[in-house]
Amino acid sequence: MNSRRPLLGWLLVGPSLIGVAAFMILPVVLAFVVSLFRWDLLGTRRFIGLENYQTLITGGALGNSLLVTGIFTLISVPVSLAIGLLLATQLVRTLPGSAIVRVLVVIPWVCAPLALGVVWKWIFQPSVGALNQILGVRIEWLTDPSLALPAVAFVAIWQNVGYISLFFQAGLTRIPDSIYEAARIDGAAPWQSMLYMTIPLLRPTTFFLAVTQVVASFQVFDMVFALTGGGPQHRTEVIASLIYNEAFVASRLGRASAVAVILFLLLVVITLIQQRWFSKRITYDMS
Repeated sequence: MNSRRPLLGWLLVGPSLIGVAAFMILPVVLAFVVSLFRWDLLGTRRFIGLENYQTLITGGALGNSLLVTGIFTLISVPVSLAIGLLLATQLVRTLPGSAIVRVLVVIPWVCAPLALGVVWKWIFQPSVGALNQILGVRIEWLTDPSLALPAVAFVAIWQNVGYISLFFQAGLTRIPDSIYEAARIDGAAPWQSMLYMTIPLLRPTTFFLAVTQVVASFQVFDMVFALTGGGPQHRTEVIASLIYNEAFVASRLGRASAVAVILFLLLVVITLIQQRWFSKRITYDMS
């Protein structure tokens, strides 16, 4: 009887393992194999080893895309988490109309990023855009090299805040009220309760959101493409845009695959660093 349990377990997880292998592991392996070739999608493939990686490392395009993506992540992710947490602390109170507010703040997240990019591109238009009309000045939001990336990051923050607030609301509901009552009896101020109790007890939720938001920010493409198409002086050319340009504009599929492999390895390293940092600071027991 016991000998059948491992077989039953493998049968139960088998379909999921097949999906993981077919749609996650196999594409990574194929991308690495293609990165070792010079291929323009139409002609014959020629094996060149690690030449694509050498060209990317010695060139400036990869470094610029990594820098742009890193700055975009450093702007959008922490600000989104902070605003999402503050919004969650208000929505969790179940005030009149809070259910409608929850729906409204999540709508940007469920909308197609490409459509949001088109709408915000009109809002940012320097001459007829709604934002400049309200401000009464002409500002080149998407063509000024110093403003393009912050403008794109603002749209990403606006899109993700509602999604983040929902997860923080779920985390806040798991914190027992007795903890806050004890803090009030001890004379703790609201900001002290937030800093020393709420934030530490929300670390499991924060860990999940930090990992998923960082991965998503490194993979962002369609919204940025709709807003700037690469931006002035390549100031918004994120790493996903570089993959697109190498594969479908320059017809260098091998080099595009090399960028994808580098991105994959970079995300693995960043995720492991986050996991190591949070692992010793997470509290799951709220009793």
